[in-house]
Amino acid sequence: MSQVIVLASNNTGKIKEFNALLSPVGFDIKPQSEFNVQDADETGLSFIENAILKARHACVHTGLPALADDSGIEVDYLKGAPGIYSARFAGDHGNSEANNALLLKKLEGVPDIERTARFHCVLAYLRHKDDPTPLVFHGTWEGRIVTTPEGQEGFGYDPLFYVPECGCSAASLPKEIKNQISHRAKALKQLLTAFQEMPTHL
Repeated sequence: MSQVIVLASNNTGKIKEFNALLSPVGFDIKPQSEFNVQDADETGLSFIENAILKARHACVHTGLPALADDSGIEVDYLKGAPGIYSARFAGDHGNSEANNALLLKKLEGVPDIERTARFHCVLAYLRHKDDPTPLVFHGTWEGRIVTTPEGQEGFGYDPLFYVPECGCSAASLPKEIKNQISHRAKALKQLLTAFQEMPTHL
């Protein structure tokens, strides 16, 4: 019998990704939309706070264990911006074109050496709404911001994120490669290890 976990997201790509990883070890990931749960207000001041907020919100409204992720990009020259505001950097939530254009504008004339950046992915798992010890997993992916977009794959800031070990942008990487080395892949591997090692706590 699979343990149902609510994913505090309605992103079909994420649902598939989490299910592919967790269904073999006995978990059935369902989007919060199946339970008519609206998105939580992301009022936290860090990726960790927002991930826990979203997971707790899903627990409250479904009575089931929940999993949430909060992701974004941090640019050193911009003192960590856009950070938790990555999806709405230019104002409209999820407008990647506007977000990318604004990031390039803010880094205009900045030399390569100062364009270092990293993607963050924080996953939070709560067994129930009052869980005092959420499981938190954090993956990062180091790179730098290019001056012109490259590649057709991926989404969000991927066309601007140069991956040194691959010699190209994240948007130029085949999906199979990206899914092995990205920030989300690293956080997911930690989560899978924890789920395999501690089934009695779940």
